[in-house]
Amino acid sequence: MQKNTTLSKISGTGIIILVLLTGLFMLPRNISAQGKTDFSGTWTLNKSKSKAQEGRFRMGTPTLTVTQKGNEMKVDRIMRGRNDQERTFTNTYSLDGKETTREAFRGTTKAVASWSNDGKSLTITTTRTMERSGQAMEMKTTEVWTLTEGGKSLTITSTSSTPRGEMKVTLVYDKK
Repeated sequence: MQKNTTLSKISGTGIIILVLLTGLFMLPRNISAQGKTDFSGTWTLNKSKSKAQEGRFRMGTPTLTVTQKGNEMKVDRIMRGRNDQERTFTNTYSLDGKETTREAFRGTTKAVASWSNDGKSLTITTTRTMERSGQAMEMKTTEVWTLTEGGKSLTITSTSSTPRGEMKVTLVYDKK
């Protein structure tokens, strides 16, 4: 009888080890299958779907080109300036939670990008410190990026705190 008891203990222990090993081998597949959203592509502003606070609408960038590789996302904001000249403003974000800093014309821009728990949306928090007429000024912006309509649209919900108050804008871009 003791042999059966010992065999039962070994069999029970063996089953537990087998289950644990199976779980360990499957874990990396589950983690990699739960990837982050890729926002790469060229996007054009859809003015009819975009929204802003009454009387405070400042049109978003007409075209965005997003290149996302590994833990980096580069965003080219392409707009037309005076005399219809095309101008491109480039921001590069670290997608692993590290702060990125960029010197700008009148000051410094610091940004931190963080993923939602499900990896479907990206929040970019930006702080711009600048000088205007000899006075230091700070502007904070939080953008939440999500893909909608099966990846055919990019929605950026932006909330900015400025010395003039808070401004909320929802910009919707269609993929080219």
